Amino acid sequence: MNAIEQTDVLIVGSGFGGAIAAYHLAAGGAKVTVLERGPWLESHDFEHDFLLGSSYTRIFDFTVGDGMSLLGGNCVGGGSVVYFAAMPRAPRFVFDRTGSIGRRMWPTAISRDTLDPWYDVVSEALPVSTQSWEDVSYAGGLFAAACDHAGRTANPVPTAVDNSKCTNCNWMMAGCRFDAKRSLLLNYLPAARAHGAEVRPLHEVQKLTRTDGGGYRVHFNTIDDTDYRLSNGSGVIDAKIVILAAGAGATPVILQRSADDLGGMPHAVGRYFSGNGERLNNAVIDEERARDLLGLDRGDGTAYLANQIGKGPVVASWDNLDGNLPEHSRFSLEQLYFPPGFGTILAQVPDAEGPSWFGVEKAEMVRRWRSWLTIFTMVEDDNEGVFGPPPPTGNAVRISQQMLGRGPISYRPTANTLRGWDESDAVVKDILERDGLARVMPWTNDVVGAYTVHPLASCRIGDDPHTSALDDRHELRGHPGIFVTDGSAVPGALTVNPALTISALAERAVPGIVQAARDRGVDVSYGAPTPDGDVSVRAGVRPQLPFLTRR
Repeated sequence: MNAIEQTDVLIVGSGFGGAIAAYHLAAGGAKVTVLERGPWLESHDFEHDFLLGSSYTRIFDFTVGDGMSLLGGNCVGGGSVVYFAAMPRAPRFVFDRTGSIGRRMWPTAISRDTLDPWYDVVSEALPVSTQSWEDVSYAGGLFAAACDHAGRTANPVPTAVDNSKCTNCNWMMAGCRFDAKRSLLLNYLPAARAHGAEVRPLHEVQKLTRTDGGGYRVHFNTIDDTDYRLSNGSGVIDAKIVILAAGAGATPVILQRSADDLGGMPHAVGRYFSGNGERLNNAVIDEERARDLLGLDRGDGTAYLANQIGKGPVVASWDNLDGNLPEHSRFSLEQLYFPPGFGTILAQVPDAEGPSWFGVEKAEMVRRWRSWLTIFTMVEDDNEGVFGPPPPTGNAVRISQQMLGRGPISYRPTANTLRGWDESDAVVKDILERDGLARVMPWTNDVVGAYTVHPLASCRIGDDPHTSALDDRHELRGHPGIFVTDGSAVPGALTVNPALTISALAERAVPGIVQAARDRGVDVSYGAPTPDGDVSVRAGVRPQLPFLTRR
């Protein structure tokens, strides 16, 4: 009989939650193994096309559920490879939200004040900065001018982008071949590997079982590099600590599939899913009105026609992020760019007399794609999502060779969520249709359901064992030694892009994970600098370490 492979820490997923933990634990001396479901692509592998089998279809996971679709990363580096690099901090009021449970969702130990030092650590590590108005795209400038015309403010969003390397290719969403976007491929992951962490792509974790020694056995399938529906093998690895960071659409599925072997899961596993309240509006700009109303001129009499011109990623209006407003009335609006192809499929024709998704009017709208402006909304939803029974393998039943699957998520927006979308749609219309500047149409949910690129909260942290799957140190209730550090740990919608918050929470969780590993006999320490070697920023987190390491 072959000996079963052993590791100290097994991490499922290599996005923000997985890579950050991998770095610190490896730097502290633990043997770390990272299993990633997707392929491993480097900057030179990212292609600028939509062909089946290109990097574009290989690095995305698009899961269609019942009333909700999820779009995320499926590659080494996870969501950091396919996101728009927007890294704002969550507003202060977010941490006091009550949502659908009628009491504070977040653990009492976490507030904006206590999370700020961890925000600082990540912001230094990537690093995060705010671009100047000279660097924003034409689309961002037009949105800012429209907001100003409507009496509102707009600002460039803090981002993890090195604009000195940006070439204005506008394929940021599909990986950055110029290393301008500071994905985890450039910081935490290479730093983790330098300390001995092993990253294995095309390994899809199926379930966890217990070992006789009090640890966990991780069961996985190896996935075909071309057709993700096919498995070419399977295996197991024993670990003393398991960290789940497979994403909010996959982590609860793994735990649900493990329940028969591990014993009952907390009630909140696979419940309280949030799509971060996300919604899209598409505007078709009237070129003459853009020139006359906003004073825009590219020098040849053209006002805009510039959807694809300029360094990204986004400009945002935060006028509705006032903590004094009632819950479900607070939201942010961001301008963003979708490459032609993905955006044209979903966009609907404003005020269409015929079909809004296809037909002659849609063809004319697509012809004018350079006049588009896409506005991304993030409202406070009600954590309505619930995961049904897991599929036979993976997080979804694969429909195509790559990218597309049918998942077990069910989502029925409540009146609160619908009201938030309606109020935000009205503000988008007020800004962009004022004085005839544009015609606006939401990408409505009646055909495709709701959708999110920032799934959250399906295994969330909290103080109440009934409504949270994890304690405030990210350990799974009733299952010592299993931690969750991805977006599924975030309690609810943030009204802003969540990547920095997910990362800060992962940084905050590491000291407790290190202590848990030490309790299980792993010779590991905590205190590594940021991946670039900076140590000064860690002074801000030291006061919290006694609490985080107390067990």
